[in-house]
Amino acid sequence: MPDVRSNGIQLRYETLGDHHAPALLLIMGLGAQLIDWPQEFCEQLAGRGLRVIRFDNRDAGLSTTLTRLGVPDVRGILGGDRTTVPYLLADLAADTAGLLDSLGIERAHVTGLSLGGMIAQQLTIDHPDRVASLCSIMSTTGDRAVGHPTPAAAALLGTPPAASREAAIANSIASSRIIGSPGFPATEEELLLRASAKYDRAYNPLGTLRQYAAALGSSDRTAALRGVTAPTVVIHGEDDPLIGVSGGRATADAVPGAELLVIPGMGHDLPRAVWPRIVDAIVRNTERAVAR
Repeated sequence: MPDVRSNGIQLRYETLGDHHAPALLLIMGLGAQLIDWPQEFCEQLAGRGLRVIRFDNRDAGLSTTLTRLGVPDVRGILGGDRTTVPYLLADLAADTAGLLDSLGIERAHVTGLSLGGMIAQQLTIDHPDRVASLCSIMSTTGDRAVGHPTPAAAALLGTPPAASREAAIANSIASSRIIGSPGFPATEEELLLRASAKYDRAYNPLGTLRQYAAALGSSDRTAALRGVTAPTVVIHGEDDPLIGVSGGRATADAVPGAELLVIPGMGHDLPRAVWPRIVDAIVRNTERAVAR
C-alpha cells in the first residue's frame, strides 16, 4: 500500500479495480482504518466497473498521526469551548481533495461511512467540482437535534485507552456488540478477527479522540447541504444505536433530490447480509451521475 502527500500530511491508500474505470473514493469513520472497508465488499464494487480507492484518514491507521496537536478537552468542547479542537471536518475534507490531486483524479464518486459520511458531505460542500456523486452511510448533518446515540453507545465514546493488546481487542469486541446490527449479528470469530487485525495494524486512541473533537467542533451542515447538486443517496440502519436513523433522514431531507435507503435490522456496521443492497444503491447513484 503506497503513501501520498496531501494537505501537509501523509495518507496511506489502496486501490482496487480497473485503473481507467470511474473512481469511487471510500471514506471511513471515527478511528477506523481502510481495512474496515471489507475486502470482499470493495471487490464487489470494483466488479461493478468502478476503481475503488480506500485510505486511512489523518490520525488513523498508517496515515500521519498528529501527536503535536495534543489531547482535546471533549467535555469542554461539548460545553462550547472550542479552544482545544485540533482540526475540523473541513481539514479532513481538504486531505481527501489532496488525495484526489495526488492520484490525478479530477472527480470521483464519494462514499463515506459515519464520520466518513460527515467528511464526504463536507467535501461535497467545499469542493463540489470534485464530487460526481455522494453516498452518505450511517451519518448525520451536524445538527445536534438529530442522530442521537443510545446511552450505551454514547458511553463508548468515553472509553479510556486500553493498556494492553488483549484489553484493546476485548474493548473493540464489546463495542461491536453494542453498536452492531441486531438483525445481522456477527459471530464471535468475526469480531475477534476484525478487532485483532485493526489493533495489529495500528492502535491510535488519542488520534480517534482528535477526530471526535473535529466532528464536535465543526458546524451544522444542514443549510450548506441544501446547495448540493451531486446525485446523493443516504443509507442508514433503522436500528443504529450510535447515530440514530433520524441523522440519516435529516441528511436526505437536506439534500435536494436525495434518495433514502433505511435498512431494518442494520446497526452501526456493515454486515455481509446487507452488502448487496448497499452495493446496488452506490452503483445506481453513480449511474445517476453518468446519466446527467
